[in-house]
Amino acid sequence: MNPATATAATTVRVNGREYRVPRRPTLVLTVDGGAPAYLDDALARGLMPRLAEILAAGGAYRRGLAEMPSLTNPNNLSIVTGAPPAVHGVPGNYCRLPDGSELLLNDPGLLRAPSIHAVLREAGVPVLMVTAKDKLRRLLGNGGVPSVSVERAAGAALPEFGVADVERLVGEPAPGVYDPEASAYAMRIGLAVHRRAGAAAPRLLYVSLTDRVQHAAAPGDPLADRFHAGVDRLLGEYREAGFLIGITADHGMSAKHGPDGAPEVVYLADLLDAAGVVGHHVVLPITDPYVRHHGALGSFAWLHVPADQRALVRRTLAGVPGVEEVYERAESALVYGHPVDRIGDLSVAAAAGTALGGRRGEHDLSGLHGALRSHGGRHEQVVPLIVSEPVTGPVADAFHAGLLHSRDLHALLLNGTGQEVA
Repeated sequence: MNPATATAATTVRVNGREYRVPRRPTLVLTVDGGAPAYLDDALARGLMPRLAEILAAGGAYRRGLAEMPSLTNPNNLSIVTGAPPAVHGVPGNYCRLPDGSELLLNDPGLLRAPSIHAVLREAGVPVLMVTAKDKLRRLLGNGGVPSVSVERAAGAALPEFGVADVERLVGEPAPGVYDPEASAYAMRIGLAVHRRAGAAAPRLLYVSLTDRVQHAAAPGDPLADRFHAGVDRLLGEYREAGFLIGITADHGMSAKHGPDGAPEVVYLADLLDAAGVVGHHVVLPITDPYVRHHGALGSFAWLHVPADQRALVRRTLAGVPGVEEVYERAESALVYGHPVDRIGDLSVAAAAGTALGGRRGEHDLSGLHGALRSHGGRHEQVVPLIVSEPVTGPVADAFHAGLLHSRDLHALLLNGTGQEVA
């Protein structure tokens, strides 16, 4: 890193888009599972007074779209690259290889595009990634970006900022990744590094939370109330520290269960077996190590099916309640902005109240936080876009019209707001 470059450079170009170099501390906060309904409810009941003050003082809150499938990894990567999965290469947590095996897409070597943070770092700008989950930290840290996760905070250091022990810096041990306080701890890490590093502190800070609370609690539930009140207190601290703040979500969250709490699931492999489809392979891109969140049940799936069986599959799915979208590979790549070589022959998306599974016996739901709440489909694609200061310039009209994606948040902050030093 060349510190002189940071003074000289005024813009960087990343994945076809120009970004102004941040001249003041800038926070991008991704609230995992943060559907607008949570914020709307919390603001309406006065649970987030600091966020309300930010909005009243010139900030703006609009809605935007996440990427499909509405999952954590592809959306965080789209936010930090400013590009869709077709560009960065990660449309889900798993894909099927030509030999029939499934590949976990968590190796940074599989990424096909640099992040905004990696390019800024090369230009001499101090940057930092903080995540709740370590699976995401490895991807977001690609390109030598300093990064730390709550899940692996014990023993972690950030030598770039003079931090030898992250937990000691924060002042207490990190909670477990399934602890409702894990998200607040991620936010506290960012603040602690900012305060410790002084003039050398990160000028662009990305903090990604975990959706443990949203998987367990609907808007208005006591657990959700405590979560949002805690986030709000920390937002106030960031604001007092002089940060320009942008907030979005990687995806929303929906109940995938009936009134009795029983999961509403279409088990695709069982369904195709019963229809006589031969040689099918179901890939559930939500599948990851955090099985207590969702039991590998979300509202999106890829089907690998021999060409002579695809018409039968489409006829079968057309009559299934809860199945809303079925696209063939070329259509899906276009509609969803996906890399054509990392998706299925067919892409399937479900209704708001329905999850998609493989075979019933393959899903262990005994460890869920409560009745099934999950994401992955169109109905979890709408997310908040919040900027703490007025948005101006060419991007403002699209922002206020609700035409942007979460991947546009860095452009909103860096190109659409004043960047004079606070």
